[in-house]
Amino acid sequence: MTSTVTLNPGYFSRRSLADWGFALLAVLGVAWAFSRYSQAMDVYEQGILLASVPAAVALAWFWRSTRTLMLAVAALSLLAIYAYQGDLARAEQVFWLKYFLSSQSAILWMSMVFFISTVFYWAGMFTKGQGHSLETLGSRMAWLGVALALIGTMVRWYESYLLGPDIGHIPVSNLYEVFVMFCWMTTGFYLYYEDHYQTRALGAFVMLVVSAAVGFLLWYTLVREAHAIQPLVPALKSWWMKLHVPANFIGYGTFALAAMVAFAYLIKQQAHETRWHKLTPIWLLGVALCFVPIAFRVRVAAEAGGSYWLGYAAASVLIIAGILLGRRRIAEKLPALEVLDDVMYKSIAVGFAFFTIATVLGALWAAEAWGGYWSWDPKETWALIVWLNYAAWLHMRLMKGLRGTVAAWWALAGLAVTTFAFLGVNMFLSGLHSYGTL
Repeated sequence: MTSTVTLNPGYFSRRSLADWGFALLAVLGVAWAFSRYSQAMDVYEQGILLASVPAAVALAWFWRSTRTLMLAVAALSLLAIYAYQGDLARAEQVFWLKYFLSSQSAILWMSMVFFISTVFYWAGMFTKGQGHSLETLGSRMAWLGVALALIGTMVRWYESYLLGPDIGHIPVSNLYEVFVMFCWMTTGFYLYYEDHYQTRALGAFVMLVVSAAVGFLLWYTLVREAHAIQPLVPALKSWWMKLHVPANFIGYGTFALAAMVAFAYLIKQQAHETRWHKLTPIWLLGVALCFVPIAFRVRVAAEAGGSYWLGYAAASVLIIAGILLGRRRIAEKLPALEVLDDVMYKSIAVGFAFFTIATVLGALWAAEAWGGYWSWDPKETWALIVWLNYAAWLHMRLMKGLRGTVAAWWALAGLAVTTFAFLGVNMFLSGLHSYGTL
């Protein structure tokens, strides 16, 4: 008797012609960028640029949907750069820049598209027959929103250098810029899980937190004119910022994603509860959604835009009422509890890894900027609280088998802790990170 051994094809032999074509485009694109802009970069930035080739290729090969995203973002960003022709004033003169491709225009379009995506996802939840089609539209709009956010970020980066070589910087330096990052990162991670688990039902929940962030972004733009590009304060003139801030916001984004999945888990679990006072997760979310605008209203009562939060509170009440009344239909559309639990765990695990890296990088940055690795600044203290919270969650998960209701409640509570570390510290406390105050 003879046996035949079948060998699995190697990783590289499984690559298609399109995969290799994308890799070639990535190499050529970075080579062009290096030849054109390397004089404006220090050695660390040049290293990051070169490292982006294998990173982009690996991502495109691992998750092919991102290949189209990266090509579209690169093409439209280059179109915007070409349209500027080195003159920032053309942002008000060239049609495509004024209405679509300048950083502010792209980010405003992003805001609208994310709102529309949220509406489509929720419409799909409550619509019979055509629900799947509406959720598909929601997913496509979410992809478009991510693309617009990235285009706005890339073009804003270029615009900062048009203001002056000493002003130019990667746009991750203030609340306006990092909220844009939070929106596309949170959505991007969700879209990966959507593809991986082949379910779009969670989009309705995850896009709620993205829409809330967009709501803050629009208010912040209105009140503070935050879209204006400002020179960096001395503490931020460091290459550490380019690593620390993105890593931090991968953590924030995935923690927020996990919390919304936890909320979906609790709704599915309590869908048939008839005693209204027992529907605690929905009531608590309602209290939280209404408390946020009240807090902002108090904080900015004397400023223009304070009434904006009254409308935000009214929208929050309508959302909670809809979830309360439609909880059974929502529960039917949601995937199994085991899937929700798995997405929640993986999101927290990814977020914790990157948040740990961000914390270490932040300590190194602090040593360079302020002469010490740790100073118990309010932002640092609350970052430690966030880290300890999720470290304990993962410990209980891996060592004690934490699952189900307790894990979901803990993840939901973690969002409150993370939100205060992210935003509350800037609102109510001061310290070395005061350049991020509201």
